[in-house]
Amino acid sequence: MKIDAAVLVESGRSRPYTDSTPMVIRELDLDEPGPGEIGVRIEAAGVCHSDLSVVDGNRLRPLPMALGHEAAGIVESLGEGVDDIAIGDRVVMAFLPRCGECAECATDGRLPCAPGSAANNAGTLLEGDRRLHDPADPEATVHHHLGVSGFATHAVVDRRSAVVVGADVPAEIAAVLGCAVLTGGGAVINAGKPEPGQSVMVVGLGGVGMAAVLTALSLETGDVIAVDSLPEKLAAATDAGAAAVYSPAEVAEQGITAPIVIEAAGNAKAFETAVAATAPGGITVTVGLPSPDARSSIAPLGLVAGARTIVGSYLGSAVPARDIPVYEQLWREGRLPVERLISSRIRLSDINSAMDALADGTAIRQVILFD
Repeated sequence: MKIDAAVLVESGRSRPYTDSTPMVIRELDLDEPGPGEIGVRIEAAGVCHSDLSVVDGNRLRPLPMALGHEAAGIVESLGEGVDDIAIGDRVVMAFLPRCGECAECATDGRLPCAPGSAANNAGTLLEGDRRLHDPADPEATVHHHLGVSGFATHAVVDRRSAVVVGADVPAEIAAVLGCAVLTGGGAVINAGKPEPGQSVMVVGLGGVGMAAVLTALSLETGDVIAVDSLPEKLAAATDAGAAAVYSPAEVAEQGITAPIVIEAAGNAKAFETAVAATAPGGITVTVGLPSPDARSSIAPLGLVAGARTIVGSYLGSAVPARDIPVYEQLWREGRLPVERLISSRIRLSDINSAMDALADGTAIRQVILFD
């Protein structure tokens, strides 16, 4: 079938992206789903820093690539062997499929699936196939982004990349569950594991960080402290219910600490802020994805003498099929107001300007809505 997709043709172009246009909207051919795959009509897709990191060159991926990894839509076709999902179901796409058979999958989310990670790096679906083609250049390979390629009107994904949600979950809410909430929420629930009375600090209030704030608030274990350099994001955290908000400088100057600190900014200085703000005996959970060449400086003595722990958490240490239904139910009960993450609703044609807004730090979650 013919689809429209946002295709990244070159990484590392200069900003503003509205001028350099690293992504172009192209008509592509999409194959029917193969064995174990499903065809999905995309309804909504969130714009995430993991997309921006491919655009700006911090994450090297094979090009051209149809971007987008945080998406939701309606199942329209089933590949051979798929019998546990129905046409018409609404599904959330998860950007790291789990094969369920490798040693990493046996760690209950702590480690990323090895075949899933390999497929993501290669720009294929989980079984190594590609379903996208450029009719203008039949010899060219069009790669999938993290097994999803959700900046498109339709997608074919591995069944293990999709989680069914109820029809009562709006598409834009469902989309954000697949990355921002799965990652930020998992950093709190799966990696931080706050106990009753423990406060949680979140450093970096983008989509993932704000999802961590909302998830921590839903647990009602203790105070939630939000940290960011932008006043408008601190205001958003206050509106959401954070007990206190600070700039990184204020955290350092006032010696603010917490037993659980989530670093969700994805840069070296934020990581240093998070480690320094971790109370003795506490845990720093780092879930942001900085540039591969980024380096931080911390004092090892503080870890030893203060019995502090640093934990890396990829995709919130999540098992999507297990965790997405938990967040779905929290949203349904009114305890996890995912709507607060959505800062704007845009069209696919706005994708380059959306990347500019993300790079400027002015957006929490921009969501592309498809008619």
